[in-house]
Amino acid sequence: MRAATLDLPEAEEELVAGYQTEYAGMKFGLFYIGSYVNLVLSSLIFAVLYLGGWEFPLPLERLAGWLGVSETSAWLQFVTAALGISMTLLKAYFLIFIAVLLRWTVPRVRIDQLLDLGWKFLLPVGLANLLLTAALKLAFPAAFGG
Repeated sequence: MRAATLDLPEAEEELVAGYQTEYAGMKFGLFYIGSYVNLVLSSLIFAVLYLGGWEFPLPLERLAGWLGVSETSAWLQFVTAALGISMTLLKAYFLIFIAVLLRWTVPRVRIDQLLDLGWKFLLPVGLANLLLTAALKLAFPAAFGG
């Protein structure tokens, strides 16, 4: 009996939608809007913090110098600002695309498989990483910040 319950995937959306069964109409819609707002804001924050945010792959100042345009010209600053906003949104949309693609294509992990992964693999790897880092810091203090 216990093994049969562990074979059910943790897929609230497909089974009964979990806590959302109590809501209908606007409240149900607000839960889904909240999840997508979370996805968009997380993608924007990740794009700014880790992907360079508004940075363009080519340095625009050097490109403007090659074209003979002054860096203080108003239209160059406007183009730089527009490209910065566009690059931030493009990077965020790319992250949203990856998240939605993974959500649609990767099968769900059963809860027993997830617990096995956490307790039998990730916890020993994390402890080994902690011990190795501490040993290296003690053995070579100058190489790891004194």
